[in-house]
Amino acid sequence: MAQRCEICGKGPQFGNVVSHSNNTRRRRWNVNLRRVRGVVQGARRHLRVCSICLRMGRVNKAVNTKAVKKAA
Repeated sequence: MAQRCEICGKGPQFGNVVSHSNNTRRRRWNVNLRRVRGVVQGARRHLRVCSICLRMGRVNKAVNTKAVKKAA
């Protein structure tokens, strides 16, 4: 499964790790993805979304109707 945010498309970034002796090796920084139930075109489905999209409110979270009925 790809490490991509389904909202903004952000993916892993690549770079070098440089040690004290200036040895370099390639490294990969993955995106902080969360699995969330959201509403897409009126239907509930699971999304893999980065934490920044969650904090910015770009995801409409789905409401669990069974839990709402029990609370009422």
